[in-house]
This record gives sequence, C-alpha cells and structure tokens, in this order.
Amino acid sequence: MKRIFLTISIALAFGLSSNLIFAQTIPVGTPVLEDYYRRLQLNGGLDSTVSFSVRPLYPAKATKVHNVYDPDSTQQKDSWFKPTGPVSFAKGYGAFQILPLTMIQQYNSNHPYGWNDGLMIPAKGYQTMISGGFFFKIGPLSIQFRPEYVYAANPIFAGFASGHGDVDLTSYYNYHNHIDQPERFGNGTYTKASLGQSSIRLTFGPASIGLSNENLWWGPGIENALVMTNNAPGFKHLTLNTVRPIHTFIGSFEGQIIAARLDATGQSNLTVTTTSTGTNLYQPKLNDWRYYTGFNLSYQPRWVPGLFLGWIRTFNAYHSDIHGFSNYFPFLTPFQKADTHNADGDGFDRDQITSFYARWLFIKAKAEIYFEYGLNDNSYNYADFLGSPEHSRAYIFGLRKLIPLASHKDQGILFGAEIDQLSQSSDRIVRQASGWYIHSGVNDGQTNEGQILGAGTGSGGNLQTVNVSWVSGLKKLGVIFQRYEHDTDFAQIAFPDINGNSRNWVDFALGLQGDWGYKNLLFNAKLQGVKSLNYEWILKDYNPNNTYYIPHNDVFNLYAQLGVTFRF
Repeated sequence: MKRIFLTISIALAFGLSSNLIFAQTIPVGTPVLEDYYRRLQLNGGLDSTVSFSVRPLYPAKATKVHNVYDPDSTQQKDSWFKPTGPVSFAKGYGAFQILPLTMIQQYNSNHPYGWNDGLMIPAKGYQTMISGGFFFKIGPLSIQFRPEYVYAANPIFAGFASGHGDVDLTSYYNYHNHIDQPERFGNGTYTKASLGQSSIRLTFGPASIGLSNENLWWGPGIENALVMTNNAPGFKHLTLNTVRPIHTFIGSFEGQIIAARLDATGQSNLTVTTTSTGTNLYQPKLNDWRYYTGFNLSYQPRWVPGLFLGWIRTFNAYHSDIHGFSNYFPFLTPFQKADTHNADGDGFDRDQITSFYARWLFIKAKAEIYFEYGLNDNSYNYADFLGSPEHSRAYIFGLRKLIPLASHKDQGILFGAEIDQLSQSSDRIVRQASGWYIHSGVNDGQTNEGQILGAGTGSGGNLQTVNVSWVSGLKKLGVIFQRYEHDTDFAQIAFPDINGNSRNWVDFALGLQGDWGYKNLLFNAKLQGVKSLNYEWILKDYNPNNTYYIPHNDVFNLYAQLGVTFRF
C-alpha cells in the first residue's frame, strides 16, 4: 500500500514540473460530444492512455484541439458566424470562452422513466433543463461557471400507494426508510436552480486542485457505473485530480480524491405516510448533511497497452459523526472488519463501497471491453471473502465494437452491449446484505437531493442494453433495446412468487436515438416505447391459473428526450 502511494506521489511531483495546460472540462453527460470523444479513441484519434473512467473529461490535451466544443472543426468550416472558441490574452497565460447554451427536454407519458440526467428529477410529464455559462483562465487559476435550471410539470401518476394496502405499505417503508428516494418530488410543479457544472481550480501540469459542483463519473461503464454517475444532481466537493494521464516508468496513472457534502430532500418516500388506521410508516431521517469522501485510481501498465485497472473506495457518514483526521481522511481504513474497532467494523454509522474495474481498449480492432465489480458490505476477513465472494456484490460488464464501412471510411456501424446487475446473488438465502446504496445507519443512503449517486437503475435494479448505430463524426443514428428489472431485492422480500409465477416489475424498452450537428447547433434525441409488466407489483384481477405475469397490470409509457446545444 505504501509503495503504491509513494509511486503516485513521485508521479505527481514529476507532473507538476510540466507546463500549464488548458483545464477545461467536457461535463459528464454533455450531449453528443462526450460519446464522440470515446468513439474517437476507438479510431485511434485520442490519446490511448486516457481511461474514460475518471470523468469529467479534459479533452484539450488528449486531442490537441483548440476548441473542445468543435473537435472536428465543422463549426469552424460552416457556421452562422465565425466561432469564437477560447480567446487568449496576457501572452497566452489567459483564456476566456462562452460555453455552449444547452436545453434538454424530456417527456414521460405515464410514469417516471430515465436516468443519468443530473438536475432533472424522476417525473411524469414534461420537464426541461437549461445550462450555459463561461470559462475563464489566468495562469494556473481557472473558473468554469456553468449553472443549471430545471422545470418539471411533475403531475400526479399512479404510484406504489395507489395499488397496495397496509401490509404492502408497511413492507415498503420497512425497506425504503433507509434511503432518501422520493417517488414524487413535491405535490406540484418543480423548479430548481443550481451551480451545475461549475468549478474553480488551480492546475499545474497534469494535476488540479479546487472546489467544484460538477457531476463525476467513476468507472468504465457507459450506461451506468456502480459508484458515481450523473444520475443525481452535482454536489459540492473539494477535489484533487489529474487532468491528463501521468506517465511514469511503470505505466500511466489517472485519479481523483474528493471530500464532499451530500444533501437530503427531507421528504417521505411516498405521499402516503400512514396506514388506513393512522399508524405512522415514515421515519424522518437525521437532520444533518453527509460527509462523503473517496478516491478513484486508474492504472495502465506500461507492458500491456490499452489495459486499464482501477480501484474505487468511498465512505458516507453523517457529518455530526465525523471527528478527527482519520475520519475525514479514512482511505487507509482496513478492508476487513476483523481489523477495525476491535473486530466490530466501523466505530460509528458509516457506509462504505469498494469497487474494482478494468477496461481493455483494442485500437487495431476498434473495440473495447470493460468490467466493474463492487461490494457494498465489507467481508469480516479474507476467509469470509474467499468463501462467499458474491456476498453484497454488484457488477457491470460491457463491450463496444466499431465496424468501418468499406465504401465510406469516415463512417461505421457501432455495436454496444452492457449488463448492469445490482440485485443480490443467491448468497442472500444464507446471509442478507441489504440493497446497494441502502444503509440502516446512514438512512439517506448513497444519494444526493433524493437521487442515487451511482447506477440510475437503483438499488436492486438490473439492466440489459443492446444498441446498434450508424456513426460519422459527430453524427449517430441507431436503435436501442433495454430490459430493466426494478428493485429486485425489495420485491423478493415483499412479493414472493405466486404459485411459482414471477411477480417482478420488468420494463421492455425499444427505441430510436441519434446525435446530429448542423452549423452552430448540436442535436440529441431519444424516443422509446416502454412496456411495463407487473407495474409497481400491483395485483389486479388475479387468476392463479396464469403462468407468467399478472394480467391487466401492464402499462405503456412513451419516453422522449430532445436536446439542443448552441455553440458560440
């Protein structure tokens, strides 16, 4: 352990002697551009030592482009007016740029669907998010001011309470009282303004330190990641991170360490909070913010080009429980519970998540595979882990392959597939591990402002995704199919199978998606028809002779998203 941190320290010290670089980010979830840069790496057009597992991305150094929002120079060649890009001053030590103005609109016809949309909320009906701002740099100091504003109509929809009685409501709250995840945000229209993807930094060579409100994405996943995504709103955090790979004699390193504040909604999980007889079901959470800290380290061995190995560890606790240096910086806390606090684990309520990941990039084959394996409950000792490695595990596995078209070398067919598995394994029969992101002591769970920090499919959510697209530069048109199994760990407790028939709530979504560029504009769109079987586990006209799902309890939802970005 000490040797690893010594190597990283030497690498950082070496990197600090480098010249200053342009520390401007492509925020996590940036429409069109973020995926373009990842595809560009498959084609060999972007530094192959960039892991895409520590984001937001800093593409200027990796691609050597002047304007990161015009990576293929199409705006420079064809636009309504000459693009400004970053304007330099003070003999190149300063820069200023007006950031793109983005408007994303989203619509659900029947009930909430969709994830990885930042400040937006799970809601039925129409909602929109607007963001824009500026970037300023002078010497090592940079300021990115990119606030966000969201409006959601947020009408009433048929939720869990509309189809369940006292017994089911009691089961729901017994499980979900340990996470801050409202089914509906408030009782009417919802509006919120945020600092969004804003930050202030000091950057020297490959390293940057600062204060940020940006979304983070840790891990190689595309549809989801286990620990950190842009599913929840961005949160305030101190950060020490790399802005490009640090090259050493043993390979390349990327990484980030954060100390953050997470906030809660203070809302109940459902609008119904009592049984029909008046018994209270909702247990209010502790009125305190949470101190969230962790690190993400990615390493590419010098001897295996294209291979990235990563390690993530996070700690989540109420701020009032944090005392002393070791609790604010708990990174050397032993993994085994047997080695901490007299073999009793943490001495106070604290939720830990550990994740290991790998990504292997094959530039000649224009392909990549990636994997992430995480634990939300540390083993008692190594013997415990070896005897039950699937206890409390979750994993993500995916691949991508770009097939160039012989007749059009600048075009290709992109195939992608990903499996996200967050429900407990069969080990739960012997020993329950509770659901991912849920904790009995930290009752707000791994959330910020009511939304999960990690996989947007949620605790116990399983997702399989397959997509095929035609791609050409910034343009992409394709089809996507998804199967989404909701909150499986809760369902197995509250709704056991009836006569061997599954009662899982499963969504099948088939749709079209695309990105397009025209002059100063970038467009992104998605249209999916979502068929929900056993929606909200509600029984209607139950007939024990049926052999698959409960009849008359299927609903159809139309999910649509349209984004427009104007580049100055």
